[in-house]
Amino acid sequence: MSSSESPAADGPNTKGPWTEETKRKFETKSKSQYFDPCQDAAARSIRCLKRNNGDREMCGEYFQAYRDCRQAWMDKRREERRKAGYLF
Repeated sequence: MSSSESPAADGPNTKGPWTEETKRKFETKSKSQYFDPCQDAAARSIRCLKRNNGDREMCGEYFQAYRDCRQAWMDKRREERRKAGYLF
């Protein structure tokens, strides 16, 4: 595993999934278009599965990195919606 593929690369020293750029992309996308700022973490977990012949136990750190990314993204979106006056 190279350092660029390491789940630790998503650590606290890197910018989170919800930056001004990702916010702009999310808000300007069409309603039918899917947008995931954590796609990089998802791709790493899929590569790990392929590399390990589908053995999920070998890729737990990658799955957790993706879950952490998604949680940070959803928390930030929720916070911004609350600030904007939305109820949900």
